[in-house]
Amino acid sequence: MDSTASTGRVAHTASEPRRLAYFVSRFPTTTETFVVRELNAVAARPGIEADLYALFPTPRGVVQESARPWIDKVHRARPLRCLGHLARWAARRPLRLTSTAMLVVKDHFRNPRVLVRALTTFGVAAAHADPLEASATKHMHAHFASYPALAAWVCHRLTGIPYSFTAHAHDLYTAPLGVSRRANDAKFVVSISEFNRLVLRKLAPESAPVHVVHCGVDTDFYRPAPHAPPRTGPVRALCVASLREKKGHRVLFEALAPPGPLGRVEVDLVGDGPLRAELERLVVRLGLTSRVRFHGDLTEHMVAEMLQAADIFVLPSVIERNGDTEGIPVALMEAMAAGLPVVASRLSGVPELVHDGETGLLAEPGDVSGLAHRLEELLARPERALARADAGRALVEREFSLASSAARLATLFTQDDVPSATELRPTEASSKELAHA
Repeated sequence: MDSTASTGRVAHTASEPRRLAYFVSRFPTTTETFVVRELNAVAARPGIEADLYALFPTPRGVVQESARPWIDKVHRARPLRCLGHLARWAARRPLRLTSTAMLVVKDHFRNPRVLVRALTTFGVAAAHADPLEASATKHMHAHFASYPALAAWVCHRLTGIPYSFTAHAHDLYTAPLGVSRRANDAKFVVSISEFNRLVLRKLAPESAPVHVVHCGVDTDFYRPAPHAPPRTGPVRALCVASLREKKGHRVLFEALAPPGPLGRVEVDLVGDGPLRAELERLVVRLGLTSRVRFHGDLTEHMVAEMLQAADIFVLPSVIERNGDTEGIPVALMEAMAAGLPVVASRLSGVPELVHDGETGLLAEPGDVSGLAHRLEELLARPERALARADAGRALVEREFSLASSAARLATLFTQDDVPSATELRPTEASSKELAHA
């Protein structure tokens, strides 16, 4: 597969900006800050004007600095207005609207809960289709293959505007209803990892162009400094992750609880989520209250400060009971950009970032003793941890840079003819992990 986009005719000039629309489920959301960072980087490219469309209401939470420029500009659809827009499209294109609704039902009827949400998305998309058409939008891009990609597909059906989408994790691993149709009708599909490209190849038609473009981080935002666990005294471990099952906090706590070398590890947890109360009770039950601190959601600058203060970074992700798991966690990229030694889980696309023994250490997902062993190894050999951290920073700069990812996406967005992707031989890591998806 050719993950570059070096050929094809560019469809705009400096005097003719290309209007681009990004679709997201909710905005702003702390756990998807990487999307708005990408949008900011793409929108800053010459010849591109960008808009942002959100589908559903957003719960209150921390608003990141990178999201603030879009707060007053994001397009939202009110329920009553959705009905009015549906009526207008029914008058303008009755057969296309009806056939699109029928295809939505066909793709989602096996899961009634998802079907209700899909039909809601259908109505919201009809409302968004009008401003998209009025603004002469040239391309739509959705983040996640689920509802945002569904909305872009509906708008494409109504307006003819081409679209693409980025597939991440749960949108492929849990209930990928309708993904095949969306991939087939898309101008192209973006995968965040080689592992996900293999998953998409099982879901999408062979003719669908799939390009691997990593989510990236602004490496200049993080100050790389030598980080290694001290040989004596407390070790500050940091975990930045939403408090939900797939992040593996329970595995981490159980690995730290027994007496032994890990007794000097203290953990700062950044993030919030539905399991917070349960995890707080577990910390008490395991006798870790003096060593585990819950900080909740923090701003990007505060997270960067936490990264500077930490000695190591750990993210023991697992596969949830419903099949959901990680893509390639951006939090790991940030930690490695800051020069921290990392310990993570060997699943999905993670080994494409954390090369075991080279840029970090990997444990098997859900393996408490295995995670404890890797952490003990990290503490026992700080000089090797430092060398791996240096290699990790170099890898992020080389392959997970936000600037380079945004440049590649902008090229794909502005090409009239996107070349078909040529298959590459899958990496050994992704081949081994595909069975777990």
